[in-house]
Amino acid sequence: MVPQLWSGRAPLTKMILGLVLCALFVGPQASAFQTKIHVEANDSGRKIKNRIIPEYPDLALRTRITGVARVQLTVTPEGDVKDVKELGGSPVLLAALVRAVKQWKYEPGAKDTEVEVKANFSR
Repeated sequence: MVPQLWSGRAPLTKMILGLVLCALFVGPQASAFQTKIHVEANDSGRKIKNRIIPEYPDLALRTRITGVARVQLTVTPEGDVKDVKELGGSPVLLAALVRAVKQWKYEPGAKDTEVEVKANFSR
């Protein structure tokens, strides 16, 4: 008869070893999924007082969606975003950009201003 060195603890030890190996292989990959969002707005002559950068949507991250989303804003004389028109891009990325730009605030101006915004979502 062969004596058991682990005396019934083999399943627990294997589970711990498995978790350690997962951490070693999955951990570095998590940092490889860093995202970048570069936002550009055309020069409308009005300065942005408060710019919110869009969040990379979880669905886009999981499905590895990247690309450019474009919108056109109408800014009121008071500096609020009155209207957002979608110009192009993935619907998932567009929704994130629209949510962000609706929160933007501009310095007051004499009249309504049209501003085109382009956001590049990349990994």
